[in-house]
Parts: sequence; C-alpha cells; structure tokens
Amino acid sequence: MHRSYTQLAIILAALAAIGPFSIDTYLPAFHAMETDLGTTRYAVQQTLTLYMVMFAVMVLWHGALSDGFGRRRVLVVAMAMFTLASVLCTVAPSIEWMWVGRALQGMSAGAGMVIGRAIVRDVLDGPDAQRLMSHVVMMFAVAPAVAPIIGGWILVFADWRAIFAFLALYGLVMTVVCHRVLPETLPPDKRQPLHLGDLARAYGQVLRKPAFLLLTGALALNFNGFFIYVLSAPTFLVDHLGRSPQAFAWLFVPAMGGLLVGSWLSGRVAGLWSPKRSVSIGYAVMGASALANVVVSAAMTPGLPQSVAPIALYTLGMSLTMPNLTLMALDLFPLRRGLASSCQSFMQMAVNALTAAVTAPLLWGSVQTLSLGMVMYLVLGAAAAGAVFFRMAESR
Repeated sequence: MHRSYTQLAIILAALAAIGPFSIDTYLPAFHAMETDLGTTRYAVQQTLTLYMVMFAVMVLWHGALSDGFGRRRVLVVAMAMFTLASVLCTVAPSIEWMWVGRALQGMSAGAGMVIGRAIVRDVLDGPDAQRLMSHVVMMFAVAPAVAPIIGGWILVFADWRAIFAFLALYGLVMTVVCHRVLPETLPPDKRQPLHLGDLARAYGQVLRKPAFLLLTGALALNFNGFFIYVLSAPTFLVDHLGRSPQAFAWLFVPAMGGLLVGSWLSGRVAGLWSPKRSVSIGYAVMGASALANVVVSAAMTPGLPQSVAPIALYTLGMSLTMPNLTLMALDLFPLRRGLASSCQSFMQMAVNALTAAVTAPLLWGSVQTLSLGMVMYLVLGAAAAGAVFFRMAESR
C-alpha cells in the first residue's frame, strides 16, 4: 500500500509539474529568443500569455472529459499532444509559430493538474486526501525551483530551442508512464455521460456556487501574489538585482523551499488542525511576509538575500492554505469532482493570464511596485477566503 501510494504521489506530482516546467524552464531564454527571432520583449512575453489563455480555456474540459472517458485515457492523449506541441516550439522559424506552439502546449499541459486533483479524491477522503495532496504539492514544488535552473544551464551548452526539446522529452516520458503505469481510478459505472445539456447544467451549478467561486478565487489570488515574481523574473533578477540568466536559482530555490516546508507542515498537521486553523495560520504568515517585503523594498537597496527572503516566507504560508482550500472547493461537488477541478483550474489560469498580460508588465518596473502587487493579491485572496469561513460560522 505504501509503495503504491508513493508511486501515485510521484506520478501525480510529475503530471502537475508539466505546467510549471512549461512556464519556468524557458524564462532564462527570453533575451535569447528576442534576439534570435528578431522580435520584441513584449512579443516574447505573449508566448506566455497565449499559453495561459489556452490553458485556461482547455482546463474547463479536461475534468469533464475524464469524468466521461476515464482519467488515464484523457491523460495519455493530452501528454501526447503536449509532446508534439513542444516539438513545434523546438523548430519554430518565427515568433508567430512560437505563438502557435505555445497555444497548443497550453491546451494540453493542464490535464495533469486538473485530473490529478480528481484522482486524489477518487482514491482517498478526509485527512488522508489532505496528506496525499500535500505530498503531491511538496514534490511538485521542486519543479519551479529546478526548471529555470535547467533552462539556464541548457543555454550554456545549447541554444534556446534545446529547452523545448527537453520539454518534448518530458512529455513523451509522461505519455508512456500514463499509458503503462498509472492506474485507472474512475470505474465505468461511476463515469458521467457527456451530454451537452447535462454538462451545461453541471457547469452552471459549479460556477454559480458562491462558496466555490470564493474558495477558488482565494487560491488563485494567493498564488498570484507570488506569480508576479515568476512572470517578472527576467526583469527582477537580471535588471533589478543585476544577476545573469544562469542565476534564476536565487529566486526559485528559496521560493520553492518555502513551498516545500509549508506543504510538509500541511501534511503533518492533517487531522490535527482544523481546515480553518491551517488556512488562518497560512494567511498570517503570508501577511507578515508581504508587509516585510514592502518595508524591505522601500528601505533597502535591491539585492540578495533581502529582496528574496520575504518571497520564500510568502510561499510557505501559501502552501499551508492550498490543500484545504482546494479540497473544500472540490468537496462541494462529490459527483462532479473532475468537472469542478476543471472550473477551479480555469479560474486560476484566467487570473494567471491576466497577471501575465497586464499586471506583471505594469508592476515589474521596480521592486517597490512588485511588492505592492503582492499585497494587493493577498488582500483580495484573504477577503475571499474570509467570506467563506464567515458564512460557515453564520450557518452554525
């Protein structure tokens, strides 16, 4: 049982990590892509925006498709599509072809995250589900720390196209693993028919549920308090902190270290702390770190470690809140967990895409504006989560 649990956690973490690898691995290559493709920084940035927009559109369907056809079959098709899209990016002759390849990557990359969440709830309940979710997040946290480092070192020995060749290889490995190793967790008798009328009603039920919208909004907003730094990493590290494209580890390793510690702690307190207590402590940690970030950005010269330490503390608090907020939202729809997970991911990626297209370019001009962006997202996320817990208290 322990071996199968560990194997499942590793596979789900690797599937979920497709998204971060698709975003973070090529961040160090932005300057090289701009030069090689003869384009502008903004045009290269739009490869990220298009990826997120298509990611957000398709995650609405990954879960529903897996509810109807089974988890494993949909994952195999999605990973195969991701592999082919990565090959297209590898050979893209122009920025326009890169846009096409990145859009196709976005259409397929979200399946691992969406369906993985549904698989957790297929096999486990209560504190056990929280522990598995925490372990998945803990292993998944390694991806954003490792991805830009891998991308940076690939640039030392090859050009930026080799980064997408690496992603194609990753996609191929996951296609084989899903086909040969991953168990099917949704038996045929529990699958939901894909009738358009039924689907429309199911989506309507999920997207009209205030508690679901607030919990999912809180998840998305909390994450974007950190994500603005991921999107702004080439400017934040190279321009503001004076580091090279190989030095992305200075941001990602501490940040993901915080995520690892918070996820480990979340797993340890599962069943000991109530969901409300875990979420409240997570928000307290995020609040302290966001305030410290504003003070440091205003009072000190940008540099290491002072400009990065508050970000690491923020991700620790964020990862304390993530498992409970995720499971609370999914548990509102026990018969449609795949579809609910799709809606959850859609909302998160919609906020991510807005941040990539609008917020990050507006804020990355200075460390001060980035720190205020973190505070803005945290306040909005705390208000959304607080509204849910307030309603829960009132209903009692």
